Amino acid sequence: MIRKAQIKDIKSIQVLINSFAKKDLMLARSLSELYENIRDFYVYEANGKVAGCCAIHISWEDLAEIKSLAVNQRYQRRGIGKTLVEACINDARELGAKKVFALTYSRQFFKMSGFKIIPHKNLPHKIWAECIRCSKFPDCKEIAMLKKI
Repeated sequence: MIRKAQIKDIKSIQVLINSFAKKDLMLARSLSELYENIRDFYVYEANGKVAGCCAIHISWEDLAEIKSLAVNQRYQRRGIGKTLVEACINDARELGAKKVFALTYSRQFFKMSGFKIIPHKNLPHKIWAECIRCSKFPDCKEIAMLKKI
């Protein structure tokens, strides 16, 4: 079941995200950052537990970012990630966004969801505030991908 995240989900979301961050597959997230951005998150719930998450964050007047997409390995390859991304895109569309982007290592996943690779320089400078704090900056290998909605 996909639903908006609730306060009770935050610690489980952090464990899930940070398990992928430890494998160098995504950025780690602090509890304070997750609590502050709870309204951005959707979760996939299985057997009463968070088994997947994804966030949509409005970045600029017509631009939103898909962030923190993670699905527990036991639940991967079932379309859950795609459904989480679709929920986030629908939310962005309802808010009036015209484009959604992701910074990702999973090019093929986002390509199958209709995203296209774009140069990083095509994104507003505002989005780089988070990148500057990252330990991988400026040698990040994430791919910038964009979808018009």
